[in-house]
Amino acid sequence: MTSQFACQYCTASLLGKKCVLKNDSLYCASCYRRIFSNHCEQCKEPIESCSKDLCYKTRHWHEECFRCTKCNHSLVEKPFVAKDERLLCTECYSNECSSKCFHCKRTIMPGSRKMEFKGNYWHETCFVCEHCRQPIGTKPLISKESGNYCVSCFEKEFAHYCNFCKKVITSGGITFRDQIWHKECFLCSGCRKELCEEEFMSRDDYPFCLDCYNHLYAKKCAACTKPITGLRGAKFICFQDRQWHSECFNCGKCSVSLVGEGFLTQDMDIFCRKCGSGVDSDI
Repeated sequence: MTSQFACQYCTASLLGKKCVLKNDSLYCASCYRRIFSNHCEQCKEPIESCSKDLCYKTRHWHEECFRCTKCNHSLVEKPFVAKDERLLCTECYSNECSSKCFHCKRTIMPGSRKMEFKGNYWHETCFVCEHCRQPIGTKPLISKESGNYCVSCFEKEFAHYCNFCKKVITSGGITFRDQIWHKECFLCSGCRKELCEEEFMSRDDYPFCLDCYNHLYAKKCAACTKPITGLRGAKFICFQDRQWHSECFNCGKCSVSLVGEGFLTQDMDIFCRKCGSGVDSDI
């Protein structure tokens, strides 16, 4: 009878002593504590069978040791946050770790919804359109130095409208003759080709690609018959009702350049003074 009522570990008699039953075996209090008791994370003492054992992620505390590591207030039956192996009450965690609202500068409490935009954080109720003051939430927005705007308010307050399609230009755009176009709407008035990355000419305030402008309006060189555009500072010569590229304004006989030189004409030909001497000339 005595051997049956003995500690399973040290075999000492348990008659008249405090004992613990575990897995159908009896243990004296000392052996049970040494073999099975968890040790408190705070005080490092074993948690007796008569004490409440509070557990969080394989870690254990006495009930009286389960406290915020910063303010030392009890966390029993209260919300808490674990950070870097420390337990913090929500107030201490907020003061130490939580984001601050970009608008009101107050702490965004753990568990509350926060909005993030361009590396800053807002309370959901603080993240509002600068104009109508309505929460933006996850709706599309447009940001300016003066604040964030919902699309409809931005269009009313700031947006430019395309001169072609009359729709709002929210970003980018091309300015021509003090008017603005979407890049995809800035087209040649002749062939309707996009001009946003092309050289172009204008006529009567209308833009034209070089091909259309040359075909419709450009003067033709009297020598090579190619269009004279004047692009990139190209120079040309005019005389009476005829035009020449500077590089084409040459003597019709010896081909010497006549730019800045005196010249003579006969019918549709031009000559340097030497080649033109002896012929009837216009000048």
